[in-house]
Amino acid sequence: MSNEDITTPEGSRIQGVDGNLTNYGDVGFSKFIRRAFLNSAGLDPDDIDRPVIGIVNTTSDYTTCHREMPQMIDAVKRGVLEAGGIPFVFPVMSLGEILTNPTTMLFRNLMAMEVEEQIKSQPMDAVVLLGGCDKTVPAELMAAASADIPAIQLVVGPMTVGNYKGERLGACTDCRRMWTEFRGGSVSEKQIWEINAELAPSAGTCMVMGTASTMACVVEALGMSLPFSGTAPSVSSERLRISVKTGRQAVELARSGRKPSEIMTEDAFKNAIMVLAAIAGSTNAIIHLTAIARRLGLNINLDDFHDIAQQIPVLVNCKPAGSNYLPDMHRDGGMPALLKELESVLHLDALTVTGKTLGEQLADAEGPQEWQDTIRRTGKPLKGPGALVTLRGSLAPDGAVIKAAAASPHLMVHEGIAHVFDSLEEVEDTLDDPALGLTPEHVLVMRNIGPVAAGMPEAGSIPIPKYLAQQGIRDMVRISDGRMSGTAYGTIVLHVSPEAALGGPLALVRTGDRIKLDVPNRTVDLLVDEAELELRRADLVLPEPPKRGWRRLYATSVVQASEGADLDFLHGKE
Repeated sequence: MSNEDITTPEGSRIQGVDGNLTNYGDVGFSKFIRRAFLNSAGLDPDDIDRPVIGIVNTTSDYTTCHREMPQMIDAVKRGVLEAGGIPFVFPVMSLGEILTNPTTMLFRNLMAMEVEEQIKSQPMDAVVLLGGCDKTVPAELMAAASADIPAIQLVVGPMTVGNYKGERLGACTDCRRMWTEFRGGSVSEKQIWEINAELAPSAGTCMVMGTASTMACVVEALGMSLPFSGTAPSVSSERLRISVKTGRQAVELARSGRKPSEIMTEDAFKNAIMVLAAIAGSTNAIIHLTAIARRLGLNINLDDFHDIAQQIPVLVNCKPAGSNYLPDMHRDGGMPALLKELESVLHLDALTVTGKTLGEQLADAEGPQEWQDTIRRTGKPLKGPGALVTLRGSLAPDGAVIKAAAASPHLMVHEGIAHVFDSLEEVEDTLDDPALGLTPEHVLVMRNIGPVAAGMPEAGSIPIPKYLAQQGIRDMVRISDGRMSGTAYGTIVLHVSPEAALGGPLALVRTGDRIKLDVPNRTVDLLVDEAELELRRADLVLPEPPKRGWRRLYATSVVQASEGADLDFLHGKE
């Protein structure tokens, strides 16, 4: 039987190797020569009559979190073959957060474009999206949303937890905490390097509730991955079993024709935002979910995140908002247990990649068990509702965000004197100089790190000045048009829109101005009268965009963080 004769239950056809034919002006010849080269790869007619399953490979020596991905790919291929498909692995750019300059966020949209074009230009009836380190997962989902062929996500999973002299440690909340202690003088140079060896003890993504862990959990809530795939440790046998199941499920998706647009609906995004609130997840997920939704023509905005977060308590006890790690969450029931606890408020009719609705999938799931402390009951939450708060005000007319669950309660309402840093170099050169006269009451402002200016690096969590850290100060109000790592903590206002490089109010702030943050009332204001601001605005000189290449295309086409920081011509489907 040829692929032309294979019909899915919905009536669509499996194209197999005849999908996305090369243009030679002769369809018959295109099929003929394609088979000749597939023969050269050792494939016979039985192989090439099967549904073709593309497998995205983001393995890279620069992306250390993906070290175990080759094993996972082998397991996915096994699942595809067992289910009657033929696997085709293809490489795409890999965004390793720690070894990329200036930030992987600058390249998320580039990766999304590459994956989309590869999906649309090569023969595949379904695709398995392998990723993990922060921006790979949203980039792949953005691509899948735009290409809209059957797709399923598979993440590499979190690292195991390290240990130093009896204290559990993990990347990267403990990286930041221990570095702050080192800067403050309570940890010696010998100790900091001993600790360094324990912070990332295995393959996998950061095991705290940073961006990678957040996106892994959120993708499962979206319905785009299999149960437990969000939390199973990278080096576990369960991660390999999930990989095999994912390969099998990809073949089922190819045969059913179930597309991402049927799964990632408005209700599915609302489910994902509820989970984001319940796990006190990374603020980066706000940008990523917004971008994915807008690829599908869905208008998810900052108010949606805020309104939902005000209804959902923090239920997951993982750093930085709590004290545990993602392997603990997996051991204690994983995402199915959390979703079961949220069952009464979730949209249970939302479809998942399994072909079942979320409600059907949760029918036999168990909620949080009494013996564990990682996944709380709604009646005994880790913290109350409001883990994520969106702000507006004279400093951020188009919006900003703060992760209230990781902020200091005494700073949630704060008025202080601004000290402005215009560049990362200025922070590096001057932050620790006692001559600045910074006090714990100051508001540190970092600008020119927004999407247009710098690709939006994770530099919003400005370090505490060394001389204050040595006095025991561990938090100050910090404000920027950039991002912070989901592993970071503190009273930090992020994603200020419009950014300084577009002439937003952040560009008008001067050292010595007063700024007021009022999280309960959702405001962040520059306390300078409008007449003075108009004078400053008249003298403002905006930066020129980069001269060439991707960075110029990005700077001249990227939208603001409040809209997902995607390129303006990529919103919506074709």
